Amino acid sequence: MTMLETLMKKRNNEELSQVELETMIKDITADQIPDYQISAFLMATYFTGMTLSELTHLTLAMMHSGDVIDFSDVEGIKVDKHSTGGVGDKVSLPLAPMLAALGIKVPMISGRGLGHTGGTLDKLEAIPGYQVEISEQDFKQQIKTVGTAIIGATGNIAPADKKMYALRDVTATVDSIPLIAASIMSKKLATGNDALVLDVKTGAGAFMQEQSQAEALAQIMVKIGREAGMQMQAVISDMNQPLGNKVGNTLEIEETLDMLKGDAPADLLEVTLALAVPMVLMAHQADDEATARAMLLGTLADGSALAKFGEMIAAQGGDIAVLNDYSLMPHAQYQVEVPAPATGYVARLDANAIGIASMRLGGGRTKKDDLLDYGVGITLHKKLGDAVSAGESLMTIATEKEQIPDIIDYILEHVDIGPEAMKPELIHAVIK
Repeated sequence: MTMLETLMKKRNNEELSQVELETMIKDITADQIPDYQISAFLMATYFTGMTLSELTHLTLAMMHSGDVIDFSDVEGIKVDKHSTGGVGDKVSLPLAPMLAALGIKVPMISGRGLGHTGGTLDKLEAIPGYQVEISEQDFKQQIKTVGTAIIGATGNIAPADKKMYALRDVTATVDSIPLIAASIMSKKLATGNDALVLDVKTGAGAFMQEQSQAEALAQIMVKIGREAGMQMQAVISDMNQPLGNKVGNTLEIEETLDMLKGDAPADLLEVTLALAVPMVLMAHQADDEATARAMLLGTLADGSALAKFGEMIAAQGGDIAVLNDYSLMPHAQYQVEVPAPATGYVARLDANAIGIASMRLGGGRTKKDDLLDYGVGITLHKKLGDAVSAGESLMTIATEKEQIPDIIDYILEHVDIGPEAMKPELIHAVIK
């Protein structure tokens, strides 16, 4: 079939066959389909959706459009975790070494931040010398020797997705659940893991602000993964406020290290365990959730997770002295307090606004080629439901400017102090 015939079928809400989808993806990868026809397909999909069969075939075709990493010579079940992104979401950083300390293989290919959401790779690059770009051969060797690695996309992973995503970004089709699912899962399947746990965020600071949308996305990704032979589970977690107490690249590495030393914010620890426990079970290292949880907490108590994080840093060229000397990482020149405007309880702490404020300080990107200031960021002293007195510090802003009234005003526009203490539920649902 020609691309025009494929478009007509999609427009008419007719199911596309495996051959039709594979041919289209092959031609997209080879630059044989003009952007306007790809855009037409994306818009038709946005309005008509996809059947599970179509979505599975599309995802697998995108996966096979480039390199597929082969971990068959690495012993054990390889497990991975993916988050749809949020503010202060540093879960991958403590999770990977905790699992690796239990002998579980955790290959992670992560991304950079764009807009109000932080990128795992950017946070790691706050560590002097840390290399996120390593060869596929070195990646596999590190998984064998250290047990985990967190790197940027290696080789030519899902090139069809890169072309389609660039067009989705400019054709108002980014928020299509089938297209999001295919984009995420094609890359995850190409990284050669056996099991995947998804963290799908919902709330004011999440891409899927409505829980029903988050659950729909999670369910379809779980189905795609299972169709492709992976063990799958998804967690719907809250992103109405930042996760943990620190937002910013150096600050989030500091909070990761504190957690690995046994001093974790309660919400960060809870979300990390909610994702790590099923990964332990999928790797067949425990028979029940209680045992898995105890094993994971044991890696924090005995220092083995911290040691494993140090091994990963050293293997990727980083300075392991940062484990005990945080001053080796970039830090901002000034610390500015944000006072509470009233007495009561924190009723709103908009994650999106905190992320945007951090980005405006220089800690995030509005364009992919923006340079980051690793030292800036925000440390929260109060979270949702916490009591606060008028004038008391809600947060400390690490900044290179001594005066930042515009950013303080912006933050306070998105913070409410109310008469009642209401703490959010962190885990909204589990999709198995």
